[in-house]
Amino acid sequence: MSEDQKKQLEQQLWNIANTLRGKMDADEFRDYILGFIFYKYLAEKMDIYANTMLKEGGDKLKFEEIDESTPEGKEYIEAISHEALETLGYFLKPSELFSQIAKRGNSDEEGVSNFIIEDLQKILTNIQLSTMGTESEEDFDNLFEDMDLNSTKLGKTPEARNEVISKVLSHLDKIDFELESTDSDILGDAYEYLIGQFASGAGKKAGEFYTPQAVSSVLAKLVTTGKTRLKSVYDPTCGSGSLLLRVAKEVKQVNNFYGQELNRTTYNLARMNMILHDVHYRKFDIKQDDVLEHPQHIDERFEAIVANPPFSAKWSANALFTSDDRFSQYGKLAPKSKADYAFVQHMIHHLAENGTMAIVLPHGALFRGGAEGHIRQYLIEDRNYLDAVIGLPANIFYGTSIPTCIMVFKKCKENPDNILFIDASEHYEKVKTQNQLRDKDIDKIISTYQERTEIDKYSYVASLDEVAENDYNLNIPRYVDTFEEEDPIDIDAVAEELVLTDKEMEAIDKEIAGFCNELGIKSPF
Repeated sequence: MSEDQKKQLEQQLWNIANTLRGKMDADEFRDYILGFIFYKYLAEKMDIYANTMLKEGGDKLKFEEIDESTPEGKEYIEAISHEALETLGYFLKPSELFSQIAKRGNSDEEGVSNFIIEDLQKILTNIQLSTMGTESEEDFDNLFEDMDLNSTKLGKTPEARNEVISKVLSHLDKIDFELESTDSDILGDAYEYLIGQFASGAGKKAGEFYTPQAVSSVLAKLVTTGKTRLKSVYDPTCGSGSLLLRVAKEVKQVNNFYGQELNRTTYNLARMNMILHDVHYRKFDIKQDDVLEHPQHIDERFEAIVANPPFSAKWSANALFTSDDRFSQYGKLAPKSKADYAFVQHMIHHLAENGTMAIVLPHGALFRGGAEGHIRQYLIEDRNYLDAVIGLPANIFYGTSIPTCIMVFKKCKENPDNILFIDASEHYEKVKTQNQLRDKDIDKIISTYQERTEIDKYSYVASLDEVAENDYNLNIPRYVDTFEEEDPIDIDAVAEELVLTDKEMEAIDKEIAGFCNELGIKSPF
């Protein structure tokens, strides 16, 4: 598929999404359209897999032609179901395929009911039920729970809701997802595009599920520097899973993806996103819970860790955590009102000895004192884990305009004697109301990081002694001098210009006084 075709697919899907907009919030009609796309994807994968099985078995019969009511049909269904659950992780009957439901919903054939809401809701439930007791059960559990087809937001009456849903399915049915193509990420990329579009319209809520692609790209390139394959990648606040998938684009292979997400709806989105990007259910492990209070992968260590946690979120800072392996060695917990360093400590705990982690934080994390200053000093002075600090432009995240930074940590630093500082805060393009990192801005950050070059007013390599002299305050202007000297002012020339201006004003005053005299009115001068 060419770039133009890819953009055409993205636009088609966005146009269909807007069919559902109505009076819904962006995040509400997002859940419906992404759910329908996901259902179509699962159905088409099922159809392709089943037809391949039938062909290999010497059958000329197509999967959708199987009569489910006959003994022979039931034998076919049982055999295909067994294999599909093992390979795909789920199963759909021929009558449950997307194309069958879409056609029925838009049928005007006499004697055929086009009311499909009840059957469609059952099918979405059956997808989950098909996995019960299998290895993929957790990955498909309640995936469609945010799609209430009987919601009055879709229409006041069942008939109105049926009409809207049938229309959306019909539009989607006409699109060829080209799943048999070797370039299987086309649909995944289109799905990512939609998530990004919804994020741009979701305001403050967007930060809960989406990291702008340019920032994701920077984080992914940082943690994959010098590597072509990764055993594992982890995101403790994974949102829609986009950041995990972005890391995979930077290397030839990622063996396993791990993540945790607090929000249930976003957790569903992350699992759908993984499957749509053709990540096998055995290769990802996404959990739902509060990662600081109830971590789900506590014994795992990961080669690459990325995160864009909620900025300065509140957490319990319970005294019991002082004996938690993630926090105990530091002597202090991050404050209740700002969990930024709690996320850092959590990620450090999970970082493999040969791993790299990159986390987005508010600028305050670089210089705030108290417990945060204590933890920051420990990470640098005692552990020497901090590898780089990168300042980002303000207003590049959805829902907040604050300036942010990226902190890069390694347990085994190639450059143990120093910390690299990069100030990329003035390198961006303004697009409408949002600032965006351009490809050249990303390339400059990454090349500077990889080569550890010092560039005037952009980057600086600080020794550990220098950082210690600054009391472990990492505020970037302490290290990268971005001061621009203003052009000298010629005082004599300014004075001469003022004299000339006074003479011109005097002449104009006399001219106005003459006009007033001619008109017989009082002069203001």
